[in-house]
Amino acid sequence: MALATPRTWVVGEVVTAAIQNAEIRDQFNDILAAWTTYTPSWTAATTNPVLGNGTIVGRYKRLGKTVHLQIDLTMGTTTTYGSGAWSVSLPVAAAASSGSRIGTAQALGSSRFPGQVVISPAASATSPFFPSSSTVSNLSSAAATTPFAWASGNELRITVTYEAAT
Repeated sequence: MALATPRTWVVGEVVTAAIQNAEIRDQFNDILAAWTTYTPSWTAATTNPVLGNGTIVGRYKRLGKTVHLQIDLTMGTTTTYGSGAWSVSLPVAAAASSGSRIGTAQALGSSRFPGQVVISPAASATSPFFPSSSTVSNLSSAAATTPFAWASGNELRITVTYEAAT
């Protein structure tokens, strides 16, 4: 069950247990419920990567139009990395609000690189950005060799909060 629009009460209305349960208990149960899992799509601008025996797991919690999202991508021995900037699908399309939403990303390999994810207005995917090497601070799109040459066991982690379109 998703959070429902609160009831508009009418003068003289008899409040029943069923109404109270729907208006109070069920709303709290939704807020306290477990996150929803989904399988994100991992794509690239030129040639798509192939997950192979790697894993990608997404989970999110939606409260009204606010979406909290986590994605964990672990590279396997048969994973290929494609070419061009990477994107990962969102569970719910973003609102067409002004400005982009920024979240965090981590690239874990022989080193750990902090990065950002960007969700543009009305987007259905997010893109991670990292420094292109350990000697620069500007951010580049995550790709097969950014921020390092990805290999089996490396991880991409994404955390972001954004507004849903509907």
